Amino acid sequence: MDFVLTDHARQEAQRRQIPLEWIEATLASPEQVAHGTNGRKVFLSRVVAEGKAYLVRLIVEDWHQPPVVVTVYRTSKIEKYWSKP
Repeated sequence: MDFVLTDHARQEAQRRQIPLEWIEATLASPEQVAHGTNGRKVFLSRVVAEGKAYLVRLIVEDWHQPPVVVTVYRTSKIEKYWSKP
């Protein structure tokens, strides 16, 4: 999938130890998509690293072609952000 990582997103991914593979997988097939601010979307996927579960959250401006990833982070507080059916 084609996408653009902003410099900020690239720096945050590196600082937060989020591999590019997680970003690519979340963009290609997010488990959930939520509405963000300013028309942005939040792509969410769960991952397991070093035996611990995390939620990867990508803030995406998907109206661009290709989509632009504004920032990225991971959290262990999955229940806080995960929408239950």
